[in-house]
Amino acid sequence: MEVKITSIDKTEYKEIVDVWEASVRATHHFLKEEDIAYFKPLILNTYLDAVDLKGIRDENGKIMGFLGVADQNLEMLFIHPSYIGKGIGKTLLDFGINHLNVTKVDVNEQNEHAVGFYKHCRFVVIGRSEVDSLGKPYPILHMKLENNTNI
Repeated sequence: MEVKITSIDKTEYKEIVDVWEASVRATHHFLKEEDIAYFKPLILNTYLDAVDLKGIRDENGKIMGFLGVADQNLEMLFIHPSYIGKGIGKTLLDFGINHLNVTKVDVNEQNEHAVGFYKHCRFVVIGRSEVDSLGKPYPILHMKLENNTNI
């Protein structure tokens, strides 16, 4: 399958939020429905504008997944459930490390699949917070790329 990583235009934010929601529903089983409803407008109206946003597209231009980076921190990496486990996340992460200088990521401790993914990609835990950045009761692991070399 031919894929392409491109910048995301503001006109594509709705599609990005749809990918985010589908991904969260498939991977963040610890979140409550009201949490998803709470985060959705924040993603759309605030968070997407705060990052360098790149998407990976299929041969028809449909967004399969995306990442957002700010200050060498991977702020978001979400893959549509149809493409989870097919190397899309690794491709995006490699792009982030090699082209956007990603060296850090914060990940929900309860999202064990994501924690394992980042550990597999040579990120190590350097700290832990009991709550997320908004004070919600979802512990966060702070991770950094081991010896900060390109993958």
